[in-house]
Amino acid sequence: MIYLTVLIHIKEGKEEIFHQYESLVLPILNDYNGKLIYRIRPANKNFIKSEGEPPYELHFISFNTNEDFKNFVGDTKRKSFEYLKEDSIKSTFLVQGEKI
Repeated sequence: MIYLTVLIHIKEGKEEIFHQYESLVLPILNDYNGKLIYRIRPANKNFIKSEGEPPYELHFISFNTNEDFKNFVGDTKRKSFEYLKEDSIKSTFLVQGEKI
């Protein structure tokens, strides 16, 4: 089992496009043994310290294997929505870990 933490920064004013992208892409996780454990949209006031702008959203995701994750990333249906991602997401920060 692998675990991913994704910090997502979106472009100002592009929230609705980001929400549309997420509504299309997140269901595809199931096709690759992926699971969205948490999807958090924290308020800026909840950040005690931040180097730069706090993320708009945080995702905690798991996959059975690294191969499942790679297959999800390469999924042609998911890739067909890339234009929404490019239009709405400024940057992402991905951390891979394991449960201890």
